[in-house]
Amino acid sequence: MSGLIDTYGRVHRDLRVSVTDRCNLRCSYCMPPDFADWLPGDHLLTLDELMLVIEVATEEGITNIRLTGGEPLLRPDVVEIVRRVRALPLSPRVSLTTNALRLTDLAQPLADAGLERVNVSLDTLDRDRFKKLTFRDRFTDVLAGIEAAQRAGLRPLKVNAVLMRDVNDDEAIPLLRHAVEHGWYLRFIEQMPLDAQGAWERSEMISAAEILEILSSEFDLVPVPTRGSAPAEEFTVDGGPMTVGIIASVSKPFCAACDRLRLTADGQIRNCLFARDETDVRATLRDSSLSEPERRARIARLFASSVFAKLPGHGINDPSFIQPDRPMSAIGG
Repeated sequence: MSGLIDTYGRVHRDLRVSVTDRCNLRCSYCMPPDFADWLPGDHLLTLDELMLVIEVATEEGITNIRLTGGEPLLRPDVVEIVRRVRALPLSPRVSLTTNALRLTDLAQPLADAGLERVNVSLDTLDRDRFKKLTFRDRFTDVLAGIEAAQRAGLRPLKVNAVLMRDVNDDEAIPLLRHAVEHGWYLRFIEQMPLDAQGAWERSEMISAAEILEILSSEFDLVPVPTRGSAPAEEFTVDGGPMTVGIIASVSKPFCAACDRLRLTADGQIRNCLFARDETDVRATLRDSSLSEPERRARIARLFASSVFAKLPGHGINDPSFIQPDRPMSAIGG
């Protein structure tokens, strides 16, 4: 039983761990093409520091670890991270969110280390549009990475897509058709106010209702009855077995069932993707005056205090909402 229960009764079992804020793409809804405001290297947690925090988290009830970034596959020791997480006494399930550019080389080593599955970000099936959206001509590398993940047995293979008005909103149906044909579990995500340039406009966001309407014009979609704490509302496609998910973080928040915490690459615990406050665990990790038992106990208390302070919801739809200072690349997805 998890000890990480907030004041609203939500039990936290999922920890998203950012292992780097670096990325090898420049997706327009995440960061400007010339973005270079990276975290200082000495601020990033070392492998041993990461492992200590994750081990304490599992002792407090975390059962699922999702490695994120930035682009987590840019971290040289990412395979070792997976191997060591899976070797913990209370071994959690491990997944990873990636742009797939390095999966051709790393999919099998990651699977061998104990990684169960990956989520791949892909917003278009058009090479020229991909280059325009990401400022990198790497579309074929993404497809090759997805194929490598499937060969390595990293399933279910989930693909995340963000639809943007007058940019790629004409690709909802082609994306789902391609996903069904190739065994991808596609999930459409509403664009969220987490871009580094602060250019997000709600009026320009394509809502979950719009996405569902577009898809329903071509496919027979039936809601999957059980959802639990999953962020996506799932639908079977044309009778199944394939499904499509829609994550309505903005228009239909699922905060009441949220079971997630986040650890940033520089050692800050966040109890919500949109939190304005963070809990510093790096200082405890690097406090030389603490014994090992004292350090572990303090990390456990920091997790507990972060969970205790969690608000009932992210407040995006509140007039007083303020976008987090950190962009998604620094928070971790």
